[in-house]
Amino acid sequence: ATMDLVDAVADARRRLAELVLSERFDVARGALIVAAEEYPDLDEPSYVRKLDALAAGVSRTLPAKAKAERIVEALHRHLFTDLGFSGNSGDYYDPKNSFLNEVIDRRTGLPITLAIVYVEVARRLGLRASGVGFPGHFLAKIELDEGDLVVDAFNGGAFLSEADIRGLLHNAVGDAVQLSETVLRPATSREILGRMLQNLKALYLRKGDTPRALSATDRLLIVRPDSAGELRDRGLLCEKLGGTEAARRDLTEYLERAPDADDADEVRATIRRLRDRRPLLN
Repeated sequence: ATMDLVDAVADARRRLAELVLSERFDVARGALIVAAEEYPDLDEPSYVRKLDALAAGVSRTLPAKAKAERIVEALHRHLFTDLGFSGNSGDYYDPKNSFLNEVIDRRTGLPITLAIVYVEVARRLGLRASGVGFPGHFLAKIELDEGDLVVDAFNGGAFLSEADIRGLLHNAVGDAVQLSETVLRPATSREILGRMLQNLKALYLRKGDTPRALSATDRLLIVRPDSAGELRDRGLLCEKLGGTEAARRDLTEYLERAPDADDADEVRATIRRLRDRRPLLN
């Protein structure tokens, strides 16, 4: 059975690498490929159909040529009132909140995974919907002819006013960032996937689950191949797990990419320490 798991992981990695090569890829597919490493038997197409079914549940309540505003109302009623999709504030750090299959089944999750469900269903209904990589709290946005609606899928699909958005921004970053168009621009599929994996990595580090943190970092490097910081982190995680050679390789490349990094001296010291380690005899 272990071999099957190894194959499943390798397959998921290969599919993730293929997917991110196409810039405008389907984010739900990406999220399900991420989940497939934790759930090797995951029936991914069935979860795509579940998103189709959520959209069908909204359409059934609408006349044929409903206006966008009507569709948004029906969408919110169906997802947040009838089905009770909501943020898991009680158990925020449960990894299940990061896996799209669990979020669809349990109807609870993180801001980012709930926003993915929301946007995917909205798009199926013909709305111009996108995820917004807002600092500290992922949001969604619907573009209407009259202007944009900013939606917090974690908090029952609340529509956010400019004052709400300013408040969220201030809580997340203080006065470091001013509210501007760029803060609310649509996130690319690649950015959304990167942020999901970042969440998973942080979660596993918090739990002290080094192998899973390493797995998330490996995948972050598939999604963000040019991230020197992820390369360093992967090297340090490899070191923790005893992978001396892999650690040395990543940390050396990190210094090549970021020779003037604040932690360059520390990393050099780590590489020296790794060099002195005698390879284990087996």
